[in-house]
Amino acid sequence: MAAEITTVVLLAAGRGKRLGALTAETPKTLLDIAGSPLISHIAGALAAAGLTHFIVVTGYLSEQIEGWAKTWQRQNPEIRITTVRQPELNGTGGAMLAARAHLAGLPCFVFGWGDILMDPANYPRFIHHAQLDEYDLMLAVNRVKDPFRGAAIYLTPHMIVERLDEKPAPGTASTQWNNAGLFATGPIIFDYLARLEPSARGELEIPGAIAQMIAHGRVVRAVDMRGFWSDVGTPEDLETARAWFKPKRKRR
Repeated sequence: MAAEITTVVLLAAGRGKRLGALTAETPKTLLDIAGSPLISHIAGALAAAGLTHFIVVTGYLSEQIEGWAKTWQRQNPEIRITTVRQPELNGTGGAMLAARAHLAGLPCFVFGWGDILMDPANYPRFIHHAQLDEYDLMLAVNRVKDPFRGAAIYLTPHMIVERLDEKPAPGTASTQWNNAGLFATGPIIFDYLARLEPSARGELEIPGAIAQMIAHGRVVRAVDMRGFWSDVGTPEDLETARAWFKPKRKRR
């Protein structure tokens, strides 16, 4: 891309069903992590990495996330934040299409899941590569024992994505690389999102569009994320994240 990036889309429309009663009245992205909503940790790290325009796509309990956005912008006046409601909760592909009009004219932008937490040091590394490297789409990857909960990513030695396998059956993936839920691209992504067919789960899924980009010979490049990473998918994940982000006491 070799261009400055200032805009990010955070996809925050889902409920987080595996968290059960914890998300019955609170969107997953607003669950408390060490005194702040989960999404505040993501937005704060991206702002610290230099991004200034945030587009947040909402769906489940939209009003609560819209309220968070107003509060967060008051606290961060140098940031511009826009909320967009996904008209039909039909998957991450549909969520990105809902944000399309707000990205018109931009040669490149970042987007990602609004419920994935990672070591904040990863964000400036990702943005640095996104602004300097050549690619049609860049995605973050992290190592896991088995990527069955996300997407198995198969890479060349030069970090080019050869294959993406969304939610493989447990124990079937021959790679430890997982889709870490942070991306950079340009308008080309919408060419593929617009012709997505519903997945086996009945949703329009961004990984399906990325798989088509790979099949068409587009350059899909990966950047490895290091240290803590979690999709906060279960109550156990939530407690682990709370422990990791809890302010460390200074030793006397």
